[in-house]
Amino acid sequence: MPNRSKDWLAQAGRDLDQARSSRAEARHEWACFAAHQAAEKGVNALHLKLGQEAWGHVVARLLLELPDPPPQDIVEKARVLDNFYIPTRYPNGHPAGAPFEHYGTIQSDEAIRYAGEILEFVGIQMAQSSRSE
Repeated sequence: MPNRSKDWLAQAGRDLDQARSSRAEARHEWACFAAHQAAEKGVNALHLKLGQEAWGHVVARLLLELPDPPPQDIVEKARVLDNFYIPTRYPNGHPAGAPFEHYGTIQSDEAIRYAGEILEFVGIQMAQSSRSE
């Protein structure tokens, strides 16, 4: 079976681009969700590159399941992103109001920044893995 890690990483980059576009259109809830998806797919790419299969949507857990756990600040940033997985999309994710009423530029800027840092970590790890093959 071919290693599809590059495909997963490419899609992660595209999801991060979508997060930026959504932020520019003031669709902050979608920017936060797309940033989460970028991080999730990026970490999945790294698992695949390492010959592992990862399941689930909790980015922090996916990071901690890597053979060499990442720095704690990367895990903490993933925890922030994990909070955007459900409530950004479903009205019952908050006590009242539609999801778009709960997110703004502060959240979307942070989500995009954190996802970018996670993808940078993933890229470095994938490159190091390639050199050791």
